[in-house]
Amino acid sequence: MKRTFKNICLALTSSVIAFTSCIGDLDVNPLNPTEMSPNQAYGYSVDSYLQGLTKIYYSFINTSGLNVADGGASELIRAYWSCQEVTADACKCAWSNDAWVRALNTNTWSEAQNDATYAVYCRTILGISYANEFLRSSTDDLLDARGCDDAVKAKVRQFRAEARFIRAYLYWMAMDTFGNVPFTTEDSPLGGGFVPTQVPRAELFNYIVGELKDIAASGDMPAAQSDYPRADIGSVYGLLARLYLNAEVYTATEFAAGTPMWAEAKAACEEIYKLGYAICPDYAALFRGDNGENAQARGEFLFAVPYDAEDTQSYGGTGYLTFAALAASDVNDETLAEGFLAPTGINNGWAGIRVPDPYVQTYFSPAAYDFEAGTYSITDKRGQMFNIKGQTQDMELYTFTTGWKCWKYNNYPHNKGPQDADALEVARTKSYSDIDFPLIRLGEIHLIYAEACMHLGAEAQALPKLKELAERAGVTPTTTITQDFLVAERARELMWEAHRRTDLIRYGMYGGNTSYSWPFKGGDSAYGQTFEKYMELFSIPPTELASNDKLVQNPGYVDGSAAE
Repeated sequence: MKRTFKNICLALTSSVIAFTSCIGDLDVNPLNPTEMSPNQAYGYSVDSYLQGLTKIYYSFINTSGLNVADGGASELIRAYWSCQEVTADACKCAWSNDAWVRALNTNTWSEAQNDATYAVYCRTILGISYANEFLRSSTDDLLDARGCDDAVKAKVRQFRAEARFIRAYLYWMAMDTFGNVPFTTEDSPLGGGFVPTQVPRAELFNYIVGELKDIAASGDMPAAQSDYPRADIGSVYGLLARLYLNAEVYTATEFAAGTPMWAEAKAACEEIYKLGYAICPDYAALFRGDNGENAQARGEFLFAVPYDAEDTQSYGGTGYLTFAALAASDVNDETLAEGFLAPTGINNGWAGIRVPDPYVQTYFSPAAYDFEAGTYSITDKRGQMFNIKGQTQDMELYTFTTGWKCWKYNNYPHNKGPQDADALEVARTKSYSDIDFPLIRLGEIHLIYAEACMHLGAEAQALPKLKELAERAGVTPTTTITQDFLVAERARELMWEAHRRTDLIRYGMYGGNTSYSWPFKGGDSAYGQTFEKYMELFSIPPTELASNDKLVQNPGYVDGSAAE
């Protein structure tokens, strides 16, 4: 199924719709005059509906159609990851020539167009419109009119549940990043000059939660782990748990504090624990090139985005997380193998992303390290994925050879590496990643459960879950759960998995008057400084304000409708 999904995605790359303003194209049917109408596209066979569903999944890995300098940077996973990690304490990028990178590095973005935030906005909104189109075009009445038999209708019901889940996931990404976003469903009007209006974040939160609960109750989602990498019932409960975890943030308004939902978060996690997911015994294997084929790694994934060096060739997603994390000089290092070495299973390096030293010192406590020799000692296995050879300890923002290089995403199979001659030979040809990106995994659910139990006074119930993570990491399990512990444990367990900005906001450690700092926070200072709390949400892209006069810019930003 993984290869089938990838092959369909590959076929779609040649016919992706170009768009310059995602809002202007919302729910136009068909979206492109060269495309078939739904009645032409969908018939009475399952395959046509699977193609429509795959178009929705493709929203995560699409790199075409946006007016940005680098198509790879506009892929949704890469763009959202950049917003989550580069703007926080665990990552900085050395690419000084990109204005959007400089803004994210230093928390100095404004209402001006930013390639990463623009990509998140447009990819999520367009993906939502694809889901709406699919749901509008696959109702029971239409299936009956097309002569679909009961077997096809049963399969399409499953596809519809998946489409609703992906729409909910995309709405969550948009809500998390922008707050109030345009809202449409399959019931929204078509044509006639209709343009969507924004819905307040608290209302959108309630809508997403309601959708997920309804999907879970419908019984239409695939069983857990039955159709990897497509979404299943565990994906639904996983996203619910994440929403409840952040409920106090998402339901807050200008006039009232948000509502915590710790009991609901705990209950969602407990539903997941009934479904048979299991912690992978090898943490590193979760991020290796065969993680989608390795049963132990795949058994921890509730939802993942697949990548394949042959079938989904992309410089977004895990391609970015491998290529940008090393330099070309790393790839040509001759210290481990004669000639051309591919230390993380790819054949080039972009000299981009790495981890500031204070993050490593605070959360991984290296016992010893020698940057000149390239050696370090960290007990926690989750901190044994750094490389400091040729680096200096103190980070200079736009010098890649400063700070700790992180090779967490490694394109070799879990049981291979550059010392294996056959694997090395293959790696020399790898221009793209094979590593699937875990969007939701059981390790995260354990941490959500622990946080919920802490707030509910039920720490004892969560300690066995935390012990699983500690034993895998090779460290002593905690006997108490505090917020300080959770800040640190999520920093270790979920490093570079696109959670950090959201976590720091929830803990009151991101924007506004907070004592927590990191290098280059809020400006060019290596010591960091505060930035305004309104920047916990990004600005609505100016092109979208210009194309839809019903949109209102987020508070704190100048109305960008006339900006370039």
